[in-house]
Amino acid sequence: MAHVATPPAPTAPPHRRRAWRDILVGWSFILPNFVGFALFTLLPMLAAFALAFLDWDSYSTPEWVGLENFQQLWADENFHVALRNTLYYAAGHIPLTLVAALGLAIALNRKLRGVAFFRTAAFFPYITSLVAVAIVWNTLFNPTAGPVNQVLEALGVASPPKWVASTDWAMPSVIITSVWRDMGYYMVLYLAGLQTIPKEYYEAARVDGASAWQRFWNITLPCLRPTTFFVIVMLTIQSFKVLDLIVVMTDGGPGRSTLVLAQLVYREGITEGKFGYSSAVALVLFVIVLTVTVVQFRINERRSAR
Repeated sequence: MAHVATPPAPTAPPHRRRAWRDILVGWSFILPNFVGFALFTLLPMLAAFALAFLDWDSYSTPEWVGLENFQQLWADENFHVALRNTLYYAAGHIPLTLVAALGLAIALNRKLRGVAFFRTAAFFPYITSLVAVAIVWNTLFNPTAGPVNQVLEALGVASPPKWVASTDWAMPSVIITSVWRDMGYYMVLYLAGLQTIPKEYYEAARVDGASAWQRFWNITLPCLRPTTFFVIVMLTIQSFKVLDLIVVMTDGGPGRSTLVLAQLVYREGITEGKFGYSSAVALVLFVIVLTVTVVQFRINERRSAR
């Protein structure tokens, strides 16, 4: 009986196996990041969105209440105060930090003796413990024994501000502290942007007789537009979710003068146990930040298209 040879099983071409191997290697690098994001960010965020429509105090069974939390939020005076204070903080923190960081970057983008030391000194507050920063600035702003008021009195100011002890000056005190802490970080971003501008632009402008202000307005600012856009977006997000500095410096006081939305979320959820209502406030805060960010992207796209 003649033996019939069995044909070998078909195998994938070598280039296809190599492509699959590259895909698996790529997934092995990014999969831990995706899993971590899904477990610790995406799922808690979706759960918080769902909680906004529930009544839950972590002890009883969650109860569906629909839009009741949002109706309560609309009538809650604390929410309106916190929203106004958050907008107040953002309106002060964003432009002041932007101007301070840009001015610092321009000043330290020159060949100066000890420029590395000054850059490090400007960046140092950003990596300093936030609690230490808050305690130091609370001491500086002390109404009776603080160095700031002592200097103002020496300059002839009869009634210096009471800073963190005053309902009118508490928020400006927090804004000044946060600008001082954050400007070093954004200075580094602006320094990187300044060093990408070709020097030929400035040399050509000098030959044409442009003044320093004209060179800054027509060369520096337009070339820094991508950096400025990134800084504004980051400052906006950071300003709307400010919590730690306010908790340490004023804890929302005096009264409710520095109560912000992120702190209201913490108080209602962690302190009062109203996780549904707290999630509703958090959802509103998320929508505000998302809307502002989308508007900023649209404005930047229109300006870039010109």
